[in-house]
Amino acid sequence: MSLNKRTIAQAGYNVQGRGLTQLASEAREQLLAEALRYTRSYRNATVPANPGHVILAGHQPEMFHPGVWLKNFALARLAKDHGAVAVNLQIDSDAMKTASLRVPSGSLDQPRLENVPFDRAAAEAPFEQRTILDRACFDSFADRASKHLQSLVPHPFLARFWPLAVARSRETNHLGASLAQARHQCEAAWGLQTLEIPQSRVCDLPAMRWFMAHLLAHLPRFWETYNAALLEYRREHKVRSAAHPVPALDRMDDWLEAPLWIWTESDPRRRRLFVRHRKDELLLSDREQFEAALPLVPENAAAAVERWAALSANGIRLRTRALITTMAARLLLGDLFVHGIGGAKYDQLTDRIIERFFGVAPPGYMVVSGTLRLPLSHSAAPTDDVPQLRQRIRELYFHPERFLKQPGPDRITTDQNTAALVAEKRRWLATVETPDNAQMRCRAIRQVNEALQPAVAALRELWASEAAKRADRQRAEALLISREYAFTLFPEVDLTNFLLPILENSGANG
Repeated sequence: MSLNKRTIAQAGYNVQGRGLTQLASEAREQLLAEALRYTRSYRNATVPANPGHVILAGHQPEMFHPGVWLKNFALARLAKDHGAVAVNLQIDSDAMKTASLRVPSGSLDQPRLENVPFDRAAAEAPFEQRTILDRACFDSFADRASKHLQSLVPHPFLARFWPLAVARSRETNHLGASLAQARHQCEAAWGLQTLEIPQSRVCDLPAMRWFMAHLLAHLPRFWETYNAALLEYRREHKVRSAAHPVPALDRMDDWLEAPLWIWTESDPRRRRLFVRHRKDELLLSDREQFEAALPLVPENAAAAVERWAALSANGIRLRTRALITTMAARLLLGDLFVHGIGGAKYDQLTDRIIERFFGVAPPGYMVVSGTLRLPLSHSAAPTDDVPQLRQRIRELYFHPERFLKQPGPDRITTDQNTAALVAEKRRWLATVETPDNAQMRCRAIRQVNEALQPAVAALRELWASEAAKRADRQRAEALLISREYAFTLFPEVDLTNFLLPILENSGANG
């Protein structure tokens, strides 16, 4: 953390007339004030009088798996060790894709997955805009989910957590915020001293708007840097998908795509933001129906920030996309960012962009993750025999004679007819293939294989049945041992045994 802080302090980069160090200082002061205000709206919170560091993490405001939750506990431990303030970002600019939770049900022998809704399905929208649409569905979720789960996990944490979420929903009515605030209240009960703030509020901080205005003012250079670094990353990691780790920034005529989302209160569909320069201003557009201008002054973003605030007051939402969110967190908002495995992998791309665009060494980050599985006692299914069985079934068609040679396990005694067919196939196999006989030879061998199939039909049925049974057991095993189940589905004692020990371990020096 100290090294990261020195890196920013020594950076001479100019951000529209402000040094990066100055802007970072302003951003952290604004962040802590807003995070404290937000957190105190639903739980008690205190911060050190003169915190030496700010440590950040972030995730979507949803019911994630315990391995993700572990980051929050590491955050609290680091803050305690270093006299720092820990701030968790609720990434509410991400789209909420589903209003249901995957819940295991059935029995250990025949488990199944149920998608249990906690709200009515709706068009995809950012968490920031997603309100609760079906109050009865939301309020009854814990009872319905627990009934599905009870044969496997009779006492899930859901029974304690969901009343908190329902109580918070009476205050906010925002689905993601209700879940995140309830989770944060549980963390408080376990002794975690952390702050939380939605990313939407971070994006509305004046220092963040100054930073984003700078990126837009220098968008041609940033656009080139971003896409070149992305292309290199894909080549090095052999990524073929045009969507991973992120899509390239687009160009439409003289409009360049910026790494920001835009939507409006009246139309909360996330849309890409496009920008072009026009004399002394920047034109912003979604290339559909929205267009606005920001004043462009080379050494001062004050007018742009003021105009940005006016757009926000009129229901226009401009939000950072994934790489820019962590870029800002690492350069401006904190001294250390705590990633999960996925975020850390993709931030290798952010490192390149930071180094090339800002000319500073990328601040280091920490990676924290873990695996907790539901406490289900079961026998592990073999994982390697199903492909072997399927290969043997395939051989029954192409080489049935191999299973007709002699009595014994998995063998069938030949009769006079099958022996004659096997002899005919051997004659054709011994015949040297030529251009003249190739087609006839192939057809004759195929006809013998077909004629031998009745002799191996019982064996095929036996093996196919066994392969299906073993495949079912493997699917059941995969379902039972998945690490992706929401933390709310685990018994509280399993959660505390997994999460709380990190609070007791000594942290490293800063």
